Amino acid sequence: MAIEVKVPVLPESVSDATIASWHKKAGDAVSRDENLVDLETDKVVLEVPAPVDGVLKEIKFQTGDTVNSEQVIALIEEGAAAAAPAPEAESKSPAPAPAEPKAEAPKAARGTEDLSPAGRRVAVEEGIDASKLAGTGRGGRVTKEDLLTQGRHGTAAAALAAPGARPEERVPMTRIRKRIAERLMQSKNSIAMLTSFNEVNLAQVARMRKTFGEQFLKENGVKLGYMSFFVKAVCEALKRHPVVNASVDGEDIIYHGYQDISIAVSTDKGLVTPVLRDAQDMSFAEIEQAIGDFAARARSGKLSLEDLQGGTFTITNGGTFGSLMSTPIVNPPQSAILGMHTIKERAVVEDGQVVAAPMMYIAISYDHRIIDGKDAVLFLVDIKNQLENPHRMLLGL
Repeated sequence: MAIEVKVPVLPESVSDATIASWHKKAGDAVSRDENLVDLETDKVVLEVPAPVDGVLKEIKFQTGDTVNSEQVIALIEEGAAAAAPAPEAESKSPAPAPAEPKAEAPKAARGTEDLSPAGRRVAVEEGIDASKLAGTGRGGRVTKEDLLTQGRHGTAAAALAAPGARPEERVPMTRIRKRIAERLMQSKNSIAMLTSFNEVNLAQVARMRKTFGEQFLKENGVKLGYMSFFVKAVCEALKRHPVVNASVDGEDIIYHGYQDISIAVSTDKGLVTPVLRDAQDMSFAEIEQAIGDFAARARSGKLSLEDLQGGTFTITNGGTFGSLMSTPIVNPPQSAILGMHTIKERAVVEDGQVVAAPMMYIAISYDHRIIDGKDAVLFLVDIKNQLENPHRMLLGL
């Protein structure tokens, strides 16, 4: 019996999807829930699993084709028997010929013996010789991240190093990258954006993490990071400065009576912003668990479209990559974004004494059409005060 494989139901905000890559070809045996194909939308890459065990009978759309919600993209012949070779074929098979010397594995597959399935797939799809990469994993093992960062770019760099070589490679933008470009241009062209800066002494937060970190991990199964402090501080500050949590709709201003915080997560396909819904009601542990889950699913391509919908305010942490200071871009229709940066030990004056303290520059970019400079600055100062006195946020002060 032939079973249809359909495009998942797409939300109204997503009109169609593109076939990114097939992981099976016609005639291959498939298992229930095994990923058959990746579909790329404007926001995420969706995996389409096999609905039953059987054989992939027919592929109706090829890589690069555009498909719509609930459209049939493949047929599976159900049943394990479908995968077994026919008895006639077995009986008529000629005697095996003498073994031929093994040919060298194609370049795309070389060096993949010790890779994970995901890493092996990347190596094959991108045509990467993994044996020539410098592994950063345990024992020098080549990781999926090594393949993505060193792979094709590393090959091009090696070619560039050759005398007189001037290589170029033209690669079409993915749908996600094109969507990111469109959103950034929309923000630049439609928002009167301004950025204000401040700096935060994180000594008290660092002390709390050191004092309670081990117990927090034991009780909740997740580390107590800096991000949960920032999320809690942002939620409290948004309650006191509601215009920063508002958005523009035509000639109206919409004030949101809740704090849905978008957290920027970097992936190999681009930046995504999954949403902590009703973050104002979440505990430190719930925030850390949710962010950890988002990060893991974002980097493995498991985020759903619903994870990215909405959001009233965004936090982005360029400090993860060593950024000392930046001007983050507002994510429409939101009206503001908070930028975190790297923590540096710097000399500061406390009670007349010069001491070393863990300092971070923070930035707020905002839509000046509805947020005045005073409101933005006071909002940033509010966050600074809470983080330098973290007991305030625990008391809602």
